[in-house]
Amino acid sequence: MTKPDLASFSSHLFWDVDINSLTWEDNLNFIVQRVLDYGLISDWQLLLKSAGLEKISSAAMQLRDLDDRSLWFISALSQIPANEFRCYTLKQSTPPHWNF
Repeated sequence: MTKPDLASFSSHLFWDVDINSLTWEDNLNFIVQRVLDYGLISDWQLLLKSAGLEKISSAAMQLRDLDDRSLWFISALSQIPANEFRCYTLKQSTPPHWNF
């Protein structure tokens, strides 16, 4: 699998960081989180083509914070139960504020 230039992804994904300082090896978790939470379908396809579902799933399992939709999306695609993801267990152990 070839690693595409990160500039190939949508520009809104990495608006707050220097894209030239990111590398696939060192920042895979960050890239996966941004694509899952904010990416377009073309970003997802590019990530899937370049990293593969297994690497994406293992990176997503380590994330502390992931949008609920993104969590259920990657859980369904990878066929890994949602309760095995770190973000799921952290959300369960941290009760939300009361909403009056």
